[in-house]
Amino acid sequence: MIDRLLFYLFGFVALVGAVGVVLNRRVFYSALSLIVCLSALAGLYMVLESPFIAAVQIIVYAGAIMVLFLFVIMLLDPFSTGALKDKKRSLIYLGPVVATSALAMLYPLLRAYDPERAMRGVPDAGAGFGTVRTIGESLFRDYLLPFEVTSVLILVAIIGVVVLAKRQN
Repeated sequence: MIDRLLFYLFGFVALVGAVGVVLNRRVFYSALSLIVCLSALAGLYMVLESPFIAAVQIIVYAGAIMVLFLFVIMLLDPFSTGALKDKKRSLIYLGPVVATSALAMLYPLLRAYDPERAMRGVPDAGAGFGTVRTIGESLFRDYLLPFEVTSVLILVAIIGVVVLAKRQN
């Protein structure tokens, strides 16, 4: 009973955060709403007994990625209103065109979906599959190079933001 209540609570908070992302007029507050939504998703993962995915959700998405988002938002200075008026005129015409083309591309995919062919259940993957130990061993044994390249790319992005921010001052 408590699991169902927590599931609905976290689902409601995630939904409110997602609506806040779309409805907020300020980009900064929209990013904060996205952090709330991502944290509620981590709570949903905990209710669904996936603590590793919940931890990754908090550390990677609600933590590192959102910090980079906030750096870029603050670097671009979204609080100046002069630049926004010119952008709004072009976006009024561009928005419906992009939405119509996205729907046109998605329509054949949705028509081709057959729920009878969808996989039901997970095939038996063996003992220990999906545990933190096996994921860690696979990450540092099989995917060490992509893991390290990703960390270097994130470090370069952070250094770039710091250099650009210092150049403005």
